[in-house]
Amino acid sequence: MDSSAPNQGRKTGLNLPVGMNLNTFSLPSISSSSSSSFQSHPNISSPSSLRSISNLGSPSKSATCSDRFIPCRSSSRLHTFGLIDSPVKEGGNENYARLLKAELFGPDFAGSPSFAGSPVSSPSKNMLRFKTENSTPSSPFSPTVVGHNAGGVSPGGSTPPKQQRKISKTPFKILDAPSLQDDYYLNLVDWSSQNVLAVALGTCVYLWSAASSKVTKLCDLAPDDGVCSVQWTKEGSFLSIGTSLGQVQIWDAAQCKRVRTMSGHQTRTSVLAWSSRILSSGSRDRNILQHDLRVSSDYISKLVGHKSEVCGLKWSHDDRELASGGNDNQLLVWNNHSQQPILKLTEHTAAVKAIAWSPHQNGLLASGGGTADRCIRIWNTANGNQLNHVDTGSQVCNLAWSKNVNEIVSTHGYSQNQIMVWKYPTMGKVATLTGHSLRVLYLAMSPDGQTIVTGAGDETLRFWNVFPSLRNQAHVRDTKVWSMGRTHIR
Repeated sequence: MDSSAPNQGRKTGLNLPVGMNLNTFSLPSISSSSSSSFQSHPNISSPSSLRSISNLGSPSKSATCSDRFIPCRSSSRLHTFGLIDSPVKEGGNENYARLLKAELFGPDFAGSPSFAGSPVSSPSKNMLRFKTENSTPSSPFSPTVVGHNAGGVSPGGSTPPKQQRKISKTPFKILDAPSLQDDYYLNLVDWSSQNVLAVALGTCVYLWSAASSKVTKLCDLAPDDGVCSVQWTKEGSFLSIGTSLGQVQIWDAAQCKRVRTMSGHQTRTSVLAWSSRILSSGSRDRNILQHDLRVSSDYISKLVGHKSEVCGLKWSHDDRELASGGNDNQLLVWNNHSQQPILKLTEHTAAVKAIAWSPHQNGLLASGGGTADRCIRIWNTANGNQLNHVDTGSQVCNLAWSKNVNEIVSTHGYSQNQIMVWKYPTMGKVATLTGHSLRVLYLAMSPDGQTIVTGAGDETLRFWNVFPSLRNQAHVRDTKVWSMGRTHIR
């Protein structure tokens, strides 16, 4: 019997190909010292053991030792540097990204939650970007808490919401105005483009310079006449005065000299309005007269449409339309080509004194009604439609549309005597100002559009900072001139 028969008859757990036997896999002999070292130290820490195993793995090549250290990536905390947790880009290949991360960071990180479905971060975004680990509870002052809960910049880089403008609730200056009449139908205060305030006190007209606080007495119509209305030209050089006898006087403010007197009304001239070339006057006689200073006649046309005293009158900013309000509760709109009104708006249920045209949109008109109406109404004069209305709760005495922002300021009489600022087109309330003890019958705006002055039957003029300035616009006011305090206008 062949000596190899026992080996051939022995069963093994290997299925060997034909022509191969166990001798093919015989290993070279290991020295007793190395063998004992290997058996006694399974973790193989000695260099001789490493060399022996190297010889075993590659018997045909000479063994070499490398000093390269390969760390365990599971303890590297690479996620704290933002290298592995960038958000998935839309349309990215997640499987490819997972395989690529496995190759870059090792199989230990390939299946971690921070890697799952996340592509490799771009070096330009993650280079030297360290993030604090959230192993402990976040401080209330940490960037994350402040950024998300305290109004900071949002993660998407959007700017924080714009804060609402704050308006001072108190006037920054008060002028005593003795004999300022408490009459709803009169218009006794106006502010020129040259920063001079005209105020009618009794039978006199005074000019107050906002730049120097100098007070000048322009005229005194006593004892035969009185002042019912004042209105500056657009250039601010001449002041028109409507009198109790129905006259319209033109005064040179620089020379304090009357240059012209025009008649035509039968009774008091309670309201005046300038366009670029035409002066319109409204009266208790229910008529509106058109005056042109370039011609010698007292007036060039008469507009008849109201059934009671005309107390509100305003030209549009493009000088194409004239709006008039009367004690007959009507709001009429006229143009330059007809002596009949092109619109008759009758929704108000009380006298219409408060009128304001929008400087931001042609054909947009605001009007306010008296005690029985209390509403501000917005109109489109192109078609006569009412766009909006709001019940203010009290008599509407004046309206002014800001040229700096799309807001409206209104002054009120019975019963709250307040000043209100409205946001257009929502007509949401921006601010409510109080201080006058009687009806706020008079309103004018500074040439820079930031300050309003209000007058009331309590014989005071109060100055309020209401509107913001235009961009890159210098302030007209001087802090030394516009000092706090109460002074007299005469």
